[in-house]
Amino acid sequence: MICDHLFVYGTLMRGFDHPMARLLSANAEYLGEARCRGRLYLVKHYPGLVPSENADDLVFGELYRLRERDALLAEFDMYEACGEGFPAPTEYVREMLGVTLGDGSAGEAWTYLYNWPVSGLPRIESGRFLD
Repeated sequence: MICDHLFVYGTLMRGFDHPMARLLSANAEYLGEARCRGRLYLVKHYPGLVPSENADDLVFGELYRLRERDALLAEFDMYEACGEGFPAPTEYVREMLGVTLGDGSAGEAWTYLYNWPVSGLPRIESGRFLD
């Protein structure tokens, strides 16, 4: 299955005056608010999502359907400095993750997981970057 869904939880969300957020909104269909299981940390002026097995650990964001999947994912890989050509371990890795929309429907989406140690980083307890 080729997934064309992208879950974003930080600077790519609507309302951010950022070139990459504008690229996403111009080239993808906004499907709605969504959540996934994980923990959110404040890295610098941006957040990092770390997977969690705990059902109480939720991160909130937005789900999009990408129109030009391969081209857009390549752009976002460059933005997140991960994938081919970047020395490992990269700060982020793109992986598939289970997400749930506001209406309760569930599916899978690409997202960027934080890949460096989180010790010493403040946790965003609410799971919402904008809080």
